[in-house]
Order: sequence, then structure tokens, then C-alpha cells
Amino acid sequence: MISEYKKLDKLLILKITEEIDHHTSEKIRKRADYEIQIHIPKKVIFDFEKVTFMDSSGIGMIIGRYKLVTMFRRNSIIN
Repeated sequence: MISEYKKLDKLLILKITEEIDHHTSEKIRKRADYEIQIHIPKKVIFDFEKVTFMDSSGIGMIIGRYKLVTMFRRNSIIN
């Protein structure tokens, strides 16, 4: 997985380059969490152009990252 961060727009782009299943979703989740915590972006874009398969664990991983970004955004507005 390759990630890009554009500081101007506080935009994080995560390019997924493999199938997303029960075995790979944990690895992708850890990398996405790391990138989100480092950059604290306003927006995260998951690029699925190279993904040929995703099961329900992948969908759960995406929803979890949405909740994480939302939590960071809420906390940055309050602070």
C-alpha cells in the first residue's frame, strides 16, 4: 500500500494495491491508522483502482477508519 499526503488540503490518499480480505485487512488497517495519526488529515481518500477483491472484513476496516478520522476532526474542532 502506498500513501500520499497533500499538506495544502490536509488530504491523505491511501492507494490500496492488493486484495482486501481477512488476512490483509489487519495490515492495511495498521498502516492507515499510522498515517491518519501522523498527519491528522481533514479528508482521507482510499484509492481502490488496483483492488480486485474485497470481503466484509475490508468493508469493516474502511468504516473503522471513517470513525477514526471523524473522531480526530471532532477533537480538533473542540481543542
